[in-house]
Amino acid sequence: MPELLYQVLLWSALAVGLGSLLLGLLGKVPGNVTAIGQAVLELGLLALLVTSIVLVAGGKSAATSTVEFFAYLVGALIIPVAAVFWSLLERSRWSTVVLGVSGLAIVVMVVRMHQIWTGSYL
Repeated sequence: MPELLYQVLLWSALAVGLGSLLLGLLGKVPGNVTAIGQAVLELGLLALLVTSIVLVAGGKSAATSTVEFFAYLVGALIIPVAAVFWSLLERSRWSTVVLGVSGLAIVVMVVRMHQIWTGSYL
C-alpha cells in the first residue's frame, strides 16, 4: 500500500465523513455534494485495489496477511455503494448522517488495511 495513496484516502475519507455528518446534523438531505464525496471515496478505493493487485502480482505482499488485506479492501468497497443506495431510498437528514458514518467507517478500514500491509500498529 503506497504511503501517498494511504494518506490521500485517509484524509479524504475523514473530510467526507465529517462533512456529511455535519450536514446531516444540520438537517440537510443528501444531495450532489454528499454523493460526489462518496464517489471520490469509491474511486480512491478502486485505485487502491488496482495498485494492490499490481503490487501483489509483482511479488510484494502484506506484512501480516495479504488475504486479510484484500478482505478489508473488498468490504471497504461495498460501504460507499451501500450508503449511497440507502440515501437514494430514504431522502432524509438521517441518510446524510449515514453517508457521514460510512466515510468514518472507511477511515477506520483504511487505517486497518495500512496496519495489515505494513505490520506497524503505531
